[in-house]
Amino acid sequence: MSSVNSGSEAIEILLVEDNLGDARLAVEALKESKLKNNMHVVNDGEEAMDFLYKKGKYSNVPTPDLILLDLNLPKKDGREVLDEIKTSDILKRIPVVILTISKAEEDILQAYNLHANCFITKPLDLDQFMKVVKSIEDFWLTIVKLPHHKEN
Repeated sequence: MSSVNSGSEAIEILLVEDNLGDARLAVEALKESKLKNNMHVVNDGEEAMDFLYKKGKYSNVPTPDLILLDLNLPKKDGREVLDEIKTSDILKRIPVVILTISKAEEDILQAYNLHANCFITKPLDLDQFMKVVKSIEDFWLTIVKLPHHKEN
């Protein structure tokens, strides 16, 4: 069975995660991917917005096809980042997967009210975390057809 996104172009993923251990695990999980992907990691909300708007050191980065976003970030909270992405005519079509430690009902509700594409609570168990990242890959990078982004 061939994948939906079976083109030769790599999928560009932006991971916004301040926990370096979780970021490393996500990168490792996707390294073994069946699909070519380029994982870009930023550690706070301000860096995420600089990356997305190609400011400063991010002037030559590609537009991501998918964003994995933690909610609890330094400098600019993940909820603010999500709101900025989803109210931007330039960025709003990029799918945003919330990947966070939170299980709070208000966080889930707020994320969907801000137009998150899905909300996933990070498991604390290492093997389960790897399985979650793999399932994100299987769904978002294999089954779902992602929009192509024109570079500015």
